[in-house]
Amino acid sequence: MLGQQRIFSGIRPSGDLHIGNYLGAIRQWLKLQDDHPAESGIVFGIMDLHAITTPHEPEKLREATLETSLIYLAAGLDPKRTTLMVQSWVPAHAELAWVLGTMTPLGELERMTQFKEKSRALGDKHGIMSGLLAYPVLMAADILLYHTDAVPVGEDQVQHVELARSIAERFNNRYGKTFAVPAVMVQKETARIMSLDDPAKKMSKSGESERGYILLTDSPDAISEKVKTAVTDSGKEIIYDPVNKPALSNLLVVFSEFSGRPVKELERDYAGKSYVEFKAGLAEAVIAGLAPLQSKFRELERGRAGVLDILHAGSERAAAVAGQTLAAVKEKIGFLAA
Repeated sequence: MLGQQRIFSGIRPSGDLHIGNYLGAIRQWLKLQDDHPAESGIVFGIMDLHAITTPHEPEKLREATLETSLIYLAAGLDPKRTTLMVQSWVPAHAELAWVLGTMTPLGELERMTQFKEKSRALGDKHGIMSGLLAYPVLMAADILLYHTDAVPVGEDQVQHVELARSIAERFNNRYGKTFAVPAVMVQKETARIMSLDDPAKKMSKSGESERGYILLTDSPDAISEKVKTAVTDSGKEIIYDPVNKPALSNLLVVFSEFSGRPVKELERDYAGKSYVEFKAGLAEAVIAGLAPLQSKFRELERGRAGVLDILHAGSERAAAVAGQTLAAVKEKIGFLAA
């Protein structure tokens, strides 16, 4: 039991979530839900304001936001024990981001690794908008609104949480204690599930090939085919060696996570066996592991009105907490009370 820690985490609604999202984030959130009492204050957000910092299509964003909520619930998030909210339904996120942006040095934002990477990816095709640069300030607002004690993130987001800590400390030093300074909570083993066709890259739907990722809603046949074509390393030994066998090591981690069997046990069981046999077992484990989620997803999809009710209720609870924080901020920085 982790006590009364207040937790905030969220996911950008890009649609078509994959097993990297599930193992690296969603399943970790389920463990946090199980380890914390309902009154501790766990907030999980669907971060649609972040989704518009890069080019998007409005209808796809609406559908992706709802689909993401379906996945959250199908995976096992319990709206009675956690607060599931939509970021744009809580205006305090955008309002606090503006306030925090006025005290965040430009140089700190320009040093953000993800800003550099996304800027290069967008290139001259779309141009770089200020929202992409200010993305980490909005993320800081997301976190600080809920007096968050710990933020579970992948390793690629640690820098953003560190910035949120700096902003909180800067505000507290200038205006008096207002925000909790959040700790970073990294799930190292599965924080970065790598692409099936390139173990040097994190699994992502934006990859060049659909064979690089397994969607949570993929059919058993699609899963089998993607596992079958996943790249492996030279040699025949089935061993965990991230340096010399990065592709196989990634597959072993996925196999272990879905089967619940330690990597060492899998190494023993597949000693002397072929990659074909190993991949057959891996595909079977992934298919079985996703079956309950997929069944629940189909059930929720048939009752979307009920899912919207859950999102409205969660967003209202989130707005009540966020509104109190924002009111305190406005008073401290000298805004005239309405």
